[in-house]
Amino acid sequence: MDWCPGCVEINEMEMKPANTESGIPVLHSAKEGCKPKKFTPDEVLVPNPSFKENQGTKRKRKALPLKVEGRIEKVKEEKEDKDIQPGSLSIYELERLENIRQNQVFLSSIKLLEAKQDLKPEKTQRGLKRQNNKVAWTEILPPRTKSLRIQKKEAERLPLPLEPHRIYYEVERIEHARKPEGPISMEPINMEEDSSLPPELLKLWTEDLIKEEKEELGLEEYRSTLKSMELSEIGGVAKVVKSRIFSVAFHPCSSRLLMAAGDKLGGVGLWNLDSDMGDEGVLLFEPHVQPVACMAFSRSHPTDLLTLSYDGTLRSTDVEKAVFDEVYRIKDGLRTFDFLSHDCSTLVTGDWYGDVAIVDRRTPGTSHESLHSLDTKTVRCVHVHPVQKQYIMVAENSIVSIYDARCLKASSREPVSQLYGHSKSISSAYFSPGTGNRVVTTCLDNNIRIYDTSELTSRAPLLTSIQQNLYTGRWLSKLQAMWDPKRDDCFVVGSMQRPRRVQVFHESGQLQHSFQDPEMTTVLSVTAFHPTRNALLGGNASGRLYVFTD
Repeated sequence: MDWCPGCVEINEMEMKPANTESGIPVLHSAKEGCKPKKFTPDEVLVPNPSFKENQGTKRKRKALPLKVEGRIEKVKEEKEDKDIQPGSLSIYELERLENIRQNQVFLSSIKLLEAKQDLKPEKTQRGLKRQNNKVAWTEILPPRTKSLRIQKKEAERLPLPLEPHRIYYEVERIEHARKPEGPISMEPINMEEDSSLPPELLKLWTEDLIKEEKEELGLEEYRSTLKSMELSEIGGVAKVVKSRIFSVAFHPCSSRLLMAAGDKLGGVGLWNLDSDMGDEGVLLFEPHVQPVACMAFSRSHPTDLLTLSYDGTLRSTDVEKAVFDEVYRIKDGLRTFDFLSHDCSTLVTGDWYGDVAIVDRRTPGTSHESLHSLDTKTVRCVHVHPVQKQYIMVAENSIVSIYDARCLKASSREPVSQLYGHSKSISSAYFSPGTGNRVVTTCLDNNIRIYDTSELTSRAPLLTSIQQNLYTGRWLSKLQAMWDPKRDDCFVVGSMQRPRRVQVFHESGQLQHSFQDPEMTTVLSVTAFHPTRNALLGGNASGRLYVFTD
């Protein structure tokens, strides 16, 4: 395009042609001819920085008028009248500030910032309150010692060993301070001193259980029930204990949800979902000094909660007497227990040193009736057959063995049946709750396996293997697959997947449902179903419990 010669002269003045109120022609095609055109007062003359750069070239850049606000024009006219001081704002910076001001005025007019604050819910921690135990302190460093050279002393000459040698250290069991022997007073540490237990806890704890025989739901109806269970927006999450949760349990009462959790520091927390006792329904006790690895409510006496700890003690919670009675006591290393009789008067325990003990609560004292050392370095889990109580299943290093308690002797410890196929250590192994015809095992080789134990043969057949990431590291409790007490074919397990979830599987390996929620941002390593109601419980590494209900 050939530009009009008259307009090129204006361009050579290093100014972009623009109109003022008097009307000055702008660049246009030579074919159109010079025609004056009037522009609005918002259009001003601005320097054309591209003119010098393109002066020596044949083709000149096209210059267009730059539109800015009327306020910027007034500021420019005022700056032209005065001497421009170095460091003053340029027109571009003034335009930018004006855009910011107009955006803020617009946001204020539509009240967007206020609406944003209203959408943010106030995050309040339910359960135990945080305690600020920080104490200001100043580190006093010891005085720096002077070298022997500065002290003008001769260095000590030590003879070198003739041969390299190794020093072997003997590993000894570390002694930990433990609670005194005998009953311990049941005093909540999150309440005032010398305060008694809330009456509503005693009433709920001793509630008569109404056993209702319900027909087992079909698989399709069971999936619908799981989908109807959600995390309550108001009180579905609470901090129940101070540290990482190792074990959880539901009280079997059906009128309300009463839950228990044991943590790494030996604390036992009770949480009544619809109550204000303690800290928003939470009471915290300290019957142990090391991790509470296992806990369970007695099926014959629901007022009895048994807790087992690494510190070597097994205690029974008596709310009526407000004490933690001592049931069994060894030096240290208790790991797991289960009820060996239908009336829950006899127990079987396992420890880290490969010993299985039979404990009779009717016998005075806190010792065992018999102790059996198995051919394994450690016992990670023991579980009793729900129907044939004489069969004890023990999760050893990489094999699950089923023993007959009547045949356990010092000279003979042959298992009745064994479950093979695990390549690494086993975290847990549990009989199905109704018939015991299935066993689900959790192994650190990232597999959950289901075995057929309807007939106890020497080698139980493997039915299904489900690949699952079970590596939790050292800071999370181990994932364990737990049966739903209301069914014989479905179990629940935590997951390391993101977004965080809890999964329910069928014995065939089919995924039935995944519990997810925006509030669930951590791994729920420890899980449990309610024995009668549609409720699921999960605990994480910060001492919080999550409850999904319908």
